[in-house]
Amino acid sequence: MVDENSADGKIKVTLTANREIKSISIDNSLLNDAEELEDFLIITLNKAIEKASKINENEMAIAAKSGMPNIPGMDMFK
Repeated sequence: MVDENSADGKIKVTLTANREIKSISIDNSLLNDAEELEDFLIITLNKAIEKASKINENEMAIAAKSGMPNIPGMDMFK
């Protein structure tokens, strides 16, 4: 799971490494200003998705490396 908080801590987003959103928590103070809420959500979700993508890419690289047979001259995954 990937957790990301807005800079001021008023929004918390949790998603999987496959970029599936599991939860969004919003501080009540943001509920009065839709534009501010939208801005915070976009920024926080994008940061969380970026983190999840990096984790996913790393896990895929590890899986690809461990699944490759030891063929001479094919050491590009080392």
